[in-house]
Amino acid sequence: MNIKVKVLSRNPDDYLRETKHDIHRLPRNYDPTLHPFEANREYTRALNATKLDRIFAKPFLGALDGHSDSVQCMSKHPKSLSTLLSGSCDGQVKVWNLATRKCVRTLNAHRGFVRGITVDRNCEYILTVGNDQTIKQWGMEPAASRELEEPVNTIIGKTVFTSIDHHWKDPVYATCGQQVDLWDTSRADPVRSFTWGTDSIQSVKFNPVETNILASCTQDRHIVLYDTREVTPLRKLTLAMRTNTVAWNPMEAFIFTAANEDYQLYTFDMRRLDEAICVHRDHVSAVIDVDYSPTGKEFVTGSFDKSIRIFPTTESRSREVYHTKRMRHVSCVKWSLDNRYILCGSDEMNIRIWKASASEKLGKLDKREESTVEYSNKLREKFAHHPQVRRIARHRHVPRSIYHETKIIKEQLTSRKRKETNRRKNNKPESIPVVPIKKKAIVGEVE
Repeated sequence: MNIKVKVLSRNPDDYLRETKHDIHRLPRNYDPTLHPFEANREYTRALNATKLDRIFAKPFLGALDGHSDSVQCMSKHPKSLSTLLSGSCDGQVKVWNLATRKCVRTLNAHRGFVRGITVDRNCEYILTVGNDQTIKQWGMEPAASRELEEPVNTIIGKTVFTSIDHHWKDPVYATCGQQVDLWDTSRADPVRSFTWGTDSIQSVKFNPVETNILASCTQDRHIVLYDTREVTPLRKLTLAMRTNTVAWNPMEAFIFTAANEDYQLYTFDMRRLDEAICVHRDHVSAVIDVDYSPTGKEFVTGSFDKSIRIFPTTESRSREVYHTKRMRHVSCVKWSLDNRYILCGSDEMNIRIWKASASEKLGKLDKREESTVEYSNKLREKFAHHPQVRRIARHRHVPRSIYHETKIIKEQLTSRKRKETNRRKNNKPESIPVVPIKKKAIVGEVE
């Protein structure tokens, strides 16, 4: 004979707090008619979350101290998050372990400046170029005797190489100097060379999505695009001032950002170069380097004004600015492949490590902390355009030099706008056309 017995069963997790079991959870009715002050309470919580975000914003994590001269270039390891390579003006290349913040390997690579470093995609060797007109190939694993470590292969060029970048899939790399050369790792002569009547070329970058496309920046203000499958370059864009380097968006194949000498950055679509997609302004001196985040939504810039800034790709103003008292002119920046850290090298021989999100808590978060962070982020996003929340979120303390230069640049822009307005008032209608800011810096385009 079967007897059915009904039993009341209660799970303590449903009505007791997970940390303190003497605190009972209260049931809540989410009917909006019962909560007339819900928006007011959420606004107060958003305001407090914004204030706490600024209070706990401590982005600086540490420095890698070991170089004896200015840091000139850096390179990320394609497969190891904890490995960083850096080259300095005294010809040394150092391999760092970011987890321990120690130098694990030092290479006396070149005589003079190290102009570029790259790692092949199979992580078998390191390629470096320098002022001594050589391309050197080093094994990824250190030799038994580190003091007498020699390169695996050395290629002597006819001119100084100023930059190097490796193809994202094939055993091919590109260098630049007086021209752009395409090399195969198994050959001592370039497979192909590209020229287009330009001055010396200072930077070359492969596209991570359309891997056959690469871009270069020249001393005479050009940005030149190439296709490795073609014999001649594709297109050439001329700007009002020189571009120091470019960075490709890793998520959008045709988008790249150019770091310019006119204190600004320009994001272009390579299919339509007659107008910039966005002009990014906030630096007060020449922008030296730029690197995208792995998500493609933001990029970091390093400038001669001794600061680094983080820009959303679709906005003209930076969301963050990092600086220290000791930091000098920033020469190179990198965004880590896990999207959490930023590295910058500067003239005072240090490599600094920063958090990509200034107030992010490092380490493992429990479920309650994760839900609290997510809820606070949603509230700040919901009330981001309220004046008080926006003012607190945007406020940053910057060095006195940057503060005063910003005021001067603002006065100059106001003066130019006033002058243009007065000229239009005192001339015939439509005799002085209005040029959008996205087209002002573009001098011409050649296909």
